[in-house]
Amino acid sequence: MDALFYLTSFAVLLIVGIIATIISEKIKIPNILILTLCGIIIGHIRYYGEPIVYFSPTFLTVAGILALAMIVFDSSSRFKLKEFDTFSFRAMKLAAIFLVINMIVMSAALYFILGIKNIFLVTVFSALMAGTAAEIVLTVTKLSKNRIIELLKIESILNTPLIVLIPFIILDLMRDYHVEDFFSKFMESFGPFLQQFVTGIGTGILIGIIFFKIMKTKYSEKLSPIALISAALLTYIIAENLKGNGVLAVTTLGLFFGNVYVREKDLLYEFSGIFANSLQIIIFLLLGIILHFPLELWFIMVSLLLFAIHLLVRYASIQLCFAGLNYSFKEKLFMALNVSKGTAVAVVVFILATYEIPEMAIILNLIIAFILYSIILSTVVTKFSSYFLGEDASD
Repeated sequence: MDALFYLTSFAVLLIVGIIATIISEKIKIPNILILTLCGIIIGHIRYYGEPIVYFSPTFLTVAGILALAMIVFDSSSRFKLKEFDTFSFRAMKLAAIFLVINMIVMSAALYFILGIKNIFLVTVFSALMAGTAAEIVLTVTKLSKNRIIELLKIESILNTPLIVLIPFIILDLMRDYHVEDFFSKFMESFGPFLQQFVTGIGTGILIGIIFFKIMKTKYSEKLSPIALISAALLTYIIAENLKGNGVLAVTTLGLFFGNVYVREKDLLYEFSGIFANSLQIIIFLLLGIILHFPLELWFIMVSLLLFAIHLLVRYASIQLCFAGLNYSFKEKLFMALNVSKGTAVAVVVFILATYEIPEMAIILNLIIAFILYSIILSTVVTKFSSYFLGEDASD
C-alpha cells in the first residue's frame, strides 16, 4: 500500500475523531465510548474485500509507544508528594487493595471459567483491569469537588503508572521463563531483573536533572512543550536500550517533573494534557479498528459474568478499605460501579495487540468488552450521581 493510502486513512481517522468528540460533548457521553464504537464500525467496513482503513504494524507500534510514554508521564507528573495527605493515603490504599484482590480473583475466574492456563496472560488481564479512569466521571457530573469524585480522581492518578507497568513486567517474565521452571530461573537471574528497575529509575532521574535544570530558568513558548515530549520519549528509548524498564523510567521522570520547580509549569501541564487527549482520539479509534469485538452470544454471556465478578471484587475492596470510616452505602456503591477503564488501559491493549502469543486474542477481546461495559455503566451511574452523593455532597 502506498503513502497516499496511509495518509487518507489517517485523515479519515482525524475527521471521524473530531465528529465523534463533538457529538459526545453535545450529548454528554464520554468520547472514548463513541470513539471505540466508531472504530469497531470502521473496522467491519470492507471495500472490494479490503479494509477502508489500514496501518502497518510498525506505525501501530510507534503510535502505541508514543501514547504510552505521554500518558504515563502526564498521569505520574500530576502526583504531588507535598500534597500527599490522609485523603490521598485512602486512595492509595484502595488502589493497592483492589489491584491485589483483582489479580487473585480474576486470574482464578479466567482459569476456571474460560480454561486459560497461561498464568502470565491471566495475570496481565487481572492487573490491567484494576485500572480506573476518573475522567469518565468528570465528563458527566459537575460534582468535581465532591469527596468521592476527588477520591476516584486521585485513585486513577495513582493506579495508572502501576497498571501500565505491571503488564509489561509480566510479559518480560513470560518471554524469559516458562511456568514450570519460573521460580528457579527467576532466582538465578534476579540480579538482571532488579537491574531493569534500577536502570529505569536512574534513567528517569538523569534525564529529569538534565532537562528540568534548564527549564528551571528558561521558558520558550515554542520550544519548552517540544522539550517536554522529547524528554519523555528520550527517557523511554534510553532506558529500553540500556535493558531497563522504559515505562518505569517515564514514570520516574513524571514524578520528578511534578515535584520540582519548572518555569510556567501550568502551561506545560496544559500542553501535556492537550497532547495526551489528541493521542487518545487516535488510540481509541485504532483500538476499535484493529480488534474485532465478537458478537457471539457465548462471549457476551461469559464476559458479562466476568465483569459482574469484577464489580463484586471492586465492592469488596472498597468495604475492606473503608471499614469503620464515615462512608455511606450509597457512596461505596457509587465508587464500586465507577470502575471505568480509560486511555491508559487502551494504550496497553493497543501495544499488546502487536504480540503474537497463544490465547492473547481472547484476552484482548475480554479487555475490549470490559472497556465498553465499564464506560457504559459508569456513564449511567454518574447520570444519577445526585442519588448516590446528594446534590451538594462535600467532604
